[in-house]
Amino acid sequence: MAENHAQNRVKLISETRRRFEAEYVTDKSDKYDARDVERLQQDDNWVESYLSWRHNIVDETLKMLDESFQWRKEISVNDLNESSIPRWLLEIGVIYLHGYDKEGNKLFWIRVKYHIKDQKTISDKKKLIAFWLERYAKRENGKPVTVMFDLSETGINSIDMDFVRFIINCFKVYYPKYLSKIVIFDMPWLMNAAFKIVKTWLGPEAVSLLKFTSKNEVQDYVSVEYLPPHMGGTDPFKYSYPPLVDDDFQTPLCENGPITSEDETSSKEDIESDGKETLETISNEEQTPLVKKSNPTESTSKAEENEKVDSKMKAFKKPLSVFKGPLLHISPAEELYFGNTESGEKKTLMVLTNVTKNIVAFKVRTTAPEKYRVKPSNSSCDPGASVDIVVSPHGGLTVSAQDRFLIMAAEMEQSSGTGPAELTQFWKEVPRNKVMEHRLRCHTVESSKPNTLTLKDSAFNMSDKTSEDICLQFATSSCETDCSPP
Repeated sequence: MAENHAQNRVKLISETRRRFEAEYVTDKSDKYDARDVERLQQDDNWVESYLSWRHNIVDETLKMLDESFQWRKEISVNDLNESSIPRWLLEIGVIYLHGYDKEGNKLFWIRVKYHIKDQKTISDKKKLIAFWLERYAKRENGKPVTVMFDLSETGINSIDMDFVRFIINCFKVYYPKYLSKIVIFDMPWLMNAAFKIVKTWLGPEAVSLLKFTSKNEVQDYVSVEYLPPHMGGTDPFKYSYPPLVDDDFQTPLCENGPITSEDETSSKEDIESDGKETLETISNEEQTPLVKKSNPTESTSKAEENEKVDSKMKAFKKPLSVFKGPLLHISPAEELYFGNTESGEKKTLMVLTNVTKNIVAFKVRTTAPEKYRVKPSNSSCDPGASVDIVVSPHGGLTVSAQDRFLIMAAEMEQSSGTGPAELTQFWKEVPRNKVMEHRLRCHTVESSKPNTLTLKDSAFNMSDKTSEDICLQFATSSCETDCSPP
């Protein structure tokens, strides 16, 4: 069944590409941005997002692509940046990205009270919507958003159906599959008739995505930590510009972070011990073939060490997913899995592998810096080497699906130093367009997941077969102990 589905997917993508090129692009190439046409031929997920929104009906998908691509060229989506938007529009905070809903979807805020209907500025406001959505789409690639229509303190001058319809079209035509739901907060009675019209624009299938809420109901979709006080929340965030809201990522507590309790001290020691033993384990695995050339005494010693290594390797699960970036390969690819209290899995592991010929500096940021310890969180990796990053919740805090991690990486000059002072200066000077970024979600699971690396306290309960498989997995990778900061 799965094989047939995959074959059908490939067939539909191929047919869509072929027919769009033949029926829409030929002799009419000036209708579209050449970059979008090229991306359509290379990005399977992009094609599939249009297909799925049109229920895999190729004719309807082609019409949607035509409309979407014409709009993208008309508004110059691929070239939108901060300078494309009037500064005053960025400053008022009518539209921005911040926080997550209970399902882990990014929140796309529209503060309607700051919007005044004005034909002179509507074009710039549409560009602002496109700017934020395109910025998000390039970073998250298909992960949906929850639109937060905040109608509190809204007056008659803020009612702009043309603007609302544009927002609906963004998700129906221009950014298919990016809409999780639309949460409408505190809608005034005078807008009841207007939103009946909105329902017709959404269509019968998407209308279920509308969630009308007051202060009580809104917490069914978004927890208080990401709701502002006027919605009954505790989020202290206040929008300001400049700079742009940077996806809420901050530096986590790391090996040099503050320690405020015995539990945290214990957690810190565990992380340092696990991280050190992890790197030593892999180093020992690489040296295993040399045992045959050693004398009997050395062989006995090596055997004891290997027995210890084998027990330590039981603490890992093989990664089955890898994000292949231009500078680093990152495993797992998209999601970090943490066990709950009962399962005993307190820590998880990321593996970064340098695939360049230069040293790569990296740092780790998170949306919940008070919740996690990360070791190392700011370091470098030699060409061809790998670095293990241990992530551990501490102080009894709970992992949430709303939490995110950001890996940032950039190539360094061969002559550059890699000490703390040099890395700090490097990150101050490196151009933004030279930085690779990759985001990871967090999940809590009842039982162990196969597609992640997890450090498990009850390591000795795993089977010998699993241990052998994992040893083989790690024996093929390289990792040098000097990748971690001292």
